[in-house]
Amino acid sequence: MSRALWPIARMTLVEASRRRLLIALTGLTLAVIAVVGYGFSKLPSVGGSHPLNHDDLDQIASVLTILTFFMFSFVLSFASIFVAAPAISADVESGVMLSIATRPLRRADIVVGRWLGLAFLVAVYTIAATTIDLEVVNLVIGYLPPHPVEAITFLVAEGVVAVTLAMLFSTRLAPMTGGIVATILLLVVWFGGIVGNIGYAFGNDTVAMFGTISRIVLPTDGMWRGALYYLQTPQLLAAQALLGRRAAGNPFFAPNPPALAYLAWTVAWIVGLLGLATWSFRNREL
Repeated sequence: MSRALWPIARMTLVEASRRRLLIALTGLTLAVIAVVGYGFSKLPSVGGSHPLNHDDLDQIASVLTILTFFMFSFVLSFASIFVAAPAISADVESGVMLSIATRPLRRADIVVGRWLGLAFLVAVYTIAATTIDLEVVNLVIGYLPPHPVEAITFLVAEGVVAVTLAMLFSTRLAPMTGGIVATILLLVVWFGGIVGNIGYAFGNDTVAMFGTISRIVLPTDGMWRGALYYLQTPQLLAAQALLGRRAAGNPFFAPNPPALAYLAWTVAWIVGLLGLATWSFRNREL
């Protein structure tokens, strides 16, 4: 591994930390966590004169935690894209890349170093934001999802997938253009996953293939469904399982965690796309 990767990764972290987007995102995240904590604090009084028992409270908290994480997964994916979209292209447009690339640095080191810095940033942000959110909920009503570490890990993977996609576009497209194209792809994959689930729920295997193909082409939705599975309580899983295939029509239900083969594919996808980004930048004229 080249020694140049780590200085580039550190430089990327410093540059990203100074962007207004990251500062604004941090402030908004803390504000949302405060609102979420306040909302959860009101759950015990939902029953009015008939207070909820512990099991009912846990089930409601489970559903609301899933909805909160769903919202966060969208913010995470879009933020990852717009943080990574200018990683290469902004320096090319400004002319800074001309001075960097003429030094004894391989272009592969620049791409991989940038990717390492941004992937680390996304991982730290995801872990910090979700851990604080879960701890606030735990302090307020004493609820934690069954497998928080696994759920957070899958969210980190979702963010890394989004960063990798944006890095590829950054080697060829302007920052705004690359960010918009990557965002549209994310939305298409998300919609394809919902359509595929509905097709599976109604026994239409042809329509169900839309979801399978979309998750192979871009694993963000697959990673979200992994996080979703580990956020569900055993009671919620059992209740949904009673519906059989029809339960797949619920976008907030995942009956199984991602298979090992799919996890291996996601790792291969990230490595492959990073290699493609390296090749693309290596063959670009500055």
